[in-house]
Amino acid sequence: MPFIATEVDVPPIPLIVIEKKAYSGWLEGQPEMVRNWILAQEFDASGGKSLLLPDPTGGIGLVLFIKDGDWNIWSLAELPARLPGGFYTLRADLSPKEATDLAIGWSLATYMFDRFRKNEKKFATLMLPFGADAAMVARTVKAVMMVRDLINLPAGDLGPTALEAAASQVAGEFEAEQTNIVGDDLLTYHFPMVHAVGRAAADAPRLIDITWGDKSAPKVTLVGKGVCFDTGGLDIKPSSGMLMMKKDMGGAATVLGLAYMIMDAGLPVRLRVLIPAVENSISGNAYRPGDILQSRKGKTVEIGNTDAEGRLILADALAAADEEAPELLIDMATLTGAARVAVGTEIAATFTDDDALYAEIAAHAEREKDPVWRLPLWSDYRHMLDSKFADINNSGSGGFAGAITAGLFLKEFVENAKSWVHFDIMAYNNRARPGRPVGGEAFALRALFALIRDRYGR
Repeated sequence: MPFIATEVDVPPIPLIVIEKKAYSGWLEGQPEMVRNWILAQEFDASGGKSLLLPDPTGGIGLVLFIKDGDWNIWSLAELPARLPGGFYTLRADLSPKEATDLAIGWSLATYMFDRFRKNEKKFATLMLPFGADAAMVARTVKAVMMVRDLINLPAGDLGPTALEAAASQVAGEFEAEQTNIVGDDLLTYHFPMVHAVGRAAADAPRLIDITWGDKSAPKVTLVGKGVCFDTGGLDIKPSSGMLMMKKDMGGAATVLGLAYMIMDAGLPVRLRVLIPAVENSISGNAYRPGDILQSRKGKTVEIGNTDAEGRLILADALAAADEEAPELLIDMATLTGAARVAVGTEIAATFTDDDALYAEIAAHAEREKDPVWRLPLWSDYRHMLDSKFADINNSGSGGFAGAITAGLFLKEFVENAKSWVHFDIMAYNNRARPGRPVGGEAFALRALFALIRDRYGR
């Protein structure tokens, strides 16, 4: 738990919380020296603001924090970077969830991706608030930071082989079983579209398959898009379109983070994680527009655009997942720019035909401040995927409803799962907010863990 402490050798500095509506009364009751100091600072006593108050020796006596509204995970997230280095203890009445969330947000606010640049930024350390679930804080922080690190790594450092190694680290920590189907073996084991998308790259495509837990427990299967870099293939992207493509494996990173949390918490589920890991590259054997691919499910797919590759590899992985009819099937992918147009870059676009499941997801997303928004799997748009030469085209015609037609494409490969939900995510923060720096981000991770824990937990 970075910058969260349970024991220290020096007295921590109190972090006093005052409700905004009670601030005037509190100020009136303070000694004249304190009032004069606060007035001299021209302190803006609005929600989320803080002020250092001196002690008689000139050191920091306490920190005043103004609270306006309910606590959430990000309420204190500005403070680790704003306060001087040292140890602080929070003086506030907190529920166990509030205490846990505030500690998570504080720790996540200290995240920096500094693998390639030295950074000596100092952060303040918070004493673990009374009632906080230390194990929950630790697993959430580790999972989110792992997801951020994986997404932030350049493609030159995280190709399919390296992504497989990252998955192996997670699986190995919990003695999960892992199978990796690599290169031409994908054809032998019937993942032809994963092979087709990744065969042009020097780093061979692969299907990463992790299983963990009691075989008799409810089956929860996670599928993550692992396109480690996307040139667009022969329908090549412009240079500006490639700048962010190191994040095109954000779905894979997120399901690994979610899998870590599930296994670390020991949830009573039969967990399976499927990650098709490829680089969508260009060479003499790259797949082409107009090609017709055979899928694992047996459907033929006409290639309308080689830059619609994520849905191809997900389709094979979803078909494999669906074969064992899991109780819950979740896929996560940085799939379409259309989803970003629809809901922006800070909300996870969500698709499911299961109304009850979405209601649960939405409730947990609100509780965890991990936003999602439902878009329709509008069946009347299925005609946009029609092909004259194959069962389906991978690219919707007409240029409209791109996120919906991508979801409809994936739906063609899911029949047996009792519940299925598809997330089309940005996996990246375009702007810095408290606790959420610019760079890779774990969209919907905390909401989904809470859902699975409450559905299947002890």
